[in-house]
Amino acid sequence: MNTLTYKGYAARIDFDDRDNILVGRLLGINDVIGFHADNVVELRLALEEAVDDYLETCAKVGKSPEKPANGKLLLRIPPEIHAAAIIKAKSVGKSLNQWATEVLGEATHA
Repeated sequence: MNTLTYKGYAARIDFDDRDNILVGRLLGINDVIGFHADNVVELRLALEEAVDDYLETCAKVGKSPEKPANGKLLLRIPPEIHAAAIIKAKSVGKSLNQWATEVLGEATHA
C-alpha cells in the first residue's frame, strides 16, 4: 500500500487511471477526508492542506478531531491463541502488552 503521513495522519494513495490523477484518503478515522493531485509533490501539499483544513474546521465547530489511534487496542481472538500469546509473553519475561507491542511493531516495521 502506498501511504503518505502528515501530523500523525496517514493517507492511502491510489492512482485513478480514468482521470489520470493520484487520489488520497485519510485512514483510521470515520470522517471522510480526501484529496487529489497530478503528481507526488502536489499530492503531498494537498494532503497537508486537507489535514490542516480538517483540524481548523474541527476547531471552528468545537469538535475534537479524530485521531487515527489512541494507543488502546481491543482484539477478539480465539481463546487458544490468547492463551498461547500469554504463555509466549511470560516465557520471554514480558507482559502480554509488552510482547504484543513488540510483535506488532516488528510486523508493521514501526
